[in-house]
Amino acid sequence: MGRIAKLTFNRGTLILHPPPRGKAWMDFATWDDRIEKFRIKAIEYRRLVEALQAEKTDFVDEAKEFYPVEMIPGLVMEPYPHQSEALKAWKLAKRQGVVVLPTAAGKTYLAQLAMESTPRTTLIVVPTLDLMHQWYAHLEAAFPDVQVGLLGGGSRDRTPILVSTYDSAAIHAETLGNQYALIIFDECHHLPTDFNKVIAEFSIAPYRLGLSATPERTDGKHSDLNYLIGREVYRKRAEDLAGKALAEHKIVQIKVKLSQKEREKYNELMQTRNNFLKDSKISLGSIQGWQRFVQMSARSQSGRRAMLAHREAKEIALGTDGKIRILADLLAKHYPERVLIFTADNTTVYRISNEFLIPAITHQTPVKERHAILTKFKEGEYKSLVASHVLNEGVDVPAASIAIILSGTGSAREYIQRLGRVLRKGNVKNKQAILYEVIAENTSEERTSERRRGVEREPQKDRERRDGTGNLQVVYGNGSGRKSYKAAEKKSNSKYKTRKSPKQMNIWDESEE
Repeated sequence: MGRIAKLTFNRGTLILHPPPRGKAWMDFATWDDRIEKFRIKAIEYRRLVEALQAEKTDFVDEAKEFYPVEMIPGLVMEPYPHQSEALKAWKLAKRQGVVVLPTAAGKTYLAQLAMESTPRTTLIVVPTLDLMHQWYAHLEAAFPDVQVGLLGGGSRDRTPILVSTYDSAAIHAETLGNQYALIIFDECHHLPTDFNKVIAEFSIAPYRLGLSATPERTDGKHSDLNYLIGREVYRKRAEDLAGKALAEHKIVQIKVKLSQKEREKYNELMQTRNNFLKDSKISLGSIQGWQRFVQMSARSQSGRRAMLAHREAKEIALGTDGKIRILADLLAKHYPERVLIFTADNTTVYRISNEFLIPAITHQTPVKERHAILTKFKEGEYKSLVASHVLNEGVDVPAASIAIILSGTGSAREYIQRLGRVLRKGNVKNKQAILYEVIAENTSEERTSERRRGVEREPQKDRERRDGTGNLQVVYGNGSGRKSYKAAEKKSNSKYKTRKSPKQMNIWDESEE
């Protein structure tokens, strides 16, 4: 009788030696001349083990170092129907796959439920340090009897539950790979990059959960999630959850006319830009076209003039005085509700902050100051807040009922993140959230707005008035310039209870619980 095959983990890969009987394992293996043994990708661990088991092949599994953990929840809430549905769908997919839910729909609690039903050592990967600390605080409350650790920001823990940034997890992927049975990828659209994907590729974790509001990527690499995590198993949009898990909401687009002076200057600048694009045979309808414009702008004086004209025209559209007048009207109209104001550039942030005496947060705001501002906003001391891109992802922003986008990019992800800031219901009955989108009429902002909302070109008459919950309503205005610039917040509290530990599950048990 020959020696029994042994499966071991080696720096992000698997080694199977001596070669076992049967043929199924050969589909995964590659011969390594350096060590004269068969080497297998770590990500193939589950499929390999299942193939060996199906052929009733004798082998010793020394690769896995993950182990059962008693996940007794200390923080329990009644899950929303969509959370229960998502959990069930993930289980039916053999505890692998991506769940797509809008911002504020309870992805963190869904992850907690997944951990309870898969009680094993767990790695949670997040894109930012802010999110890392938010997850840490939640899991400390959720599982008080389990040690929770951090990897990133100076911490290098090795605990049954570990929260890490993508950067740190990628750096330590070779050593983390066999330690955790379940990996949860928060904001999983960050995973399919050459640097980050090793987290999934070097891991043997048989259970994987991806969470995102917008998994789609402009480079198309979101398709890699099917291999790295698993297929998409569940999806809900904000409008699907309105009035249930999320507040009822509507989206109002306000079109502002440029002043005569602004219009003349804008048209002049756009003509300069468009003449260059025409002469250079460049179309800005794609990423490639924009990249070519940038390249060409550095090669000639006319290219530089065209790029400068483009930027100046954009500044006119983004910062027109008409938008400031509209902002004044909206702040007065919605007093004393809590209002979040978003812009695409820091210049406009600081202008609004100075003119309206509203606290501002940008990437330049120190962490402690940012925390203090958000705390005072939550407590109602600050009635409104203006920010740029820094609040789009990875920052725990207190819920508001009104969001005003004065300018933004064409990113659908940014748009959904900003909408999510007003969708939390809290304990407010019949909450009506409103997202205002203020754009300069007959400028490139109109197309930018269409891109971030994910709508295709359609006749103007069909676009101009779509009303109803979660749909677009278009209005026109110039603002009256009133001087009452106020907004406020409503507080919310959650009620928690405790419950007993769920039934423990065998390593390969996929049964419903």
